Amino acid sequence: MLSQRPILIDLPDRLEGQRVLVRPWRRGDGPDLWDAVDGSRDHLAPWMPWVEDTRNPDDSEEYAIRAGARWDLREDLAVGIFERETGRTLGGSGLHRIDWRIRRFEIGYWVRQDAEGHGYVRETVQLLTRLAFDDLDACRVEVRMDTANERSRRVPERLGFTLEATLRQAMAAPDGGPVDVHVFALLEEQYRALPWASERRSS
Repeated sequence: MLSQRPILIDLPDRLEGQRVLVRPWRRGDGPDLWDAVDGSRDHLAPWMPWVEDTRNPDDSEEYAIRAGARWDLREDLAVGIFERETGRTLGGSGLHRIDWRIRRFEIGYWVRQDAEGHGYVRETVQLLTRLAFDDLDACRVEVRMDTANERSRRVPERLGFTLEATLRQAMAAPDGGPVDVHVFALLEEQYRALPWASERRSS
């Protein structure tokens, strides 16, 4: 049984898919993270408010160090998405807004512009969903996005998440104005019935 103290819960230091490697951010990741963000700034800005706060490589390095510390404390489980063969930084994801009492998690994600459309995000979300349900006893995993972000919406749809609600004016857009939000969720019993979940258990 998992410890009730989050800081005592063991976590893997990496997750590997067919094409991606997912691991916590750490000291030294800043320059490559900066390259991924700055090279896709216009692409990310409509959806990611934090882009405006990422102004130079030091900002990215500080984020990587702080994210690693929060991982160690089990406060937030942010990860980098890396190309498995080359180690290239593709984007970021993680298990966020965690409620350890009932084991509820929310998955967020972004990728650099030239990595879009290759299935990297879908593979990452699969890995993190498996981690949540198979290793962290999750009861619920959510994915939320601006209703205008159609590409982001397709990820949970294709993985079998249920669209539970559309929340009106529930999130601030990068320009500060409110936007509507789709809420997708997956419960444990739903996850266990998914073909891609059973494939892992039988492998």
